[in-house]
Order: sequence, then structure tokens, then C-alpha cells
Amino acid sequence: MTHNSRPLAVFDLDGTLADTAHRQRFLERKPRDWDGFFGAAPDDPPLPEGVRMVQESARECEVVYLTGRPERCRRDTLDWLAAQGLPEGRVWMRRDNDRRPARHTKLEILERLAAQGAEIRMLVDDDELVCVAAEQAGFTVVRAGWAVTSAALKDAQEREGRT
Repeated sequence: MTHNSRPLAVFDLDGTLADTAHRQRFLERKPRDWDGFFGAAPDDPPLPEGVRMVQESARECEVVYLTGRPERCRRDTLDWLAAQGLPEGRVWMRRDNDRRPARHTKLEILERLAAQGAEIRMLVDDDELVCVAAEQAGFTVVRAGWAVTSAALKDAQEREGRT
């Protein structure tokens, strides 16, 4: 069951709340530099549209963060959320060795939360394939179209399942 009886507002991080543009260059080289990509995450500027939406949602909902970042990035992620003044909330991350596409890992967590009795008010995500999968499963989705995402990042998300 959820921490309280409020519905959940589920937010992605990269490309939804965090602007990854400055670190996408790490994925444009071969081989991709995943350590560099995730190592630069603490320097992500916040995306104002996403931050506003989280703050507004926190008035009525329990905020949950659902990211494709690997578990090894948890401390940096928690520190970044706190530094942005974002509402506290559970953070769901992929296992370090889980390389499935985010559309699978995120949907699995959404379905687990729903099975535990949580009312999921919405998922806010910038990954179109995640959005489509969540909608097909019956979840309400808000597409975060306010960040610029490189083709290299989109390809890496789908083919390599790293974020």
C-alpha cells in the first residue's frame, strides 16, 4: 500500500525534471560513456515546467519518482532532488544490471504500485515508448515535451536500456 491514501503522481527524472542536454555528448561517442553520462547528472539544471508540475501535483498527490537511472546513482539522485527543493517521495530506480528498455522496467513498477492498491493519478515522462506502453496498460500519461533529447539518447534508451 502507499504511504498514505493520496493518489500517486509519478515523475520521470531525465528529460522531465532534469535537463540532460549538457551530458548527452557522452552517448554520442562509441563506445558510449555511461559512467561519464551518469557522473555528470548532479550538474543537471532543473526543467522549470517539470518542477512546476511536481510542486502543483504535491498539493493533492503523493509524489513518486520513477527513473531509468541505475541504482548506483541513488545518492546523487536524492541529493539532486533535495537541491532543487522538490517534494520528498519514493524513488524507484532500475537495478544496476537491468538493461531492459525503460518501457518495460517502468511499466513493471507502475503495475506493481497499482497491484498494491495505489491510485496512480498520472505518469509524467518524456520517453514516447514509455508513454505509449503506460497508456496501453490503462495509465493516465502526461508527455513531458519540454526538453531537447538527442537521437543518441533515444537510441541508447531503447537499445541499451541504460536510462
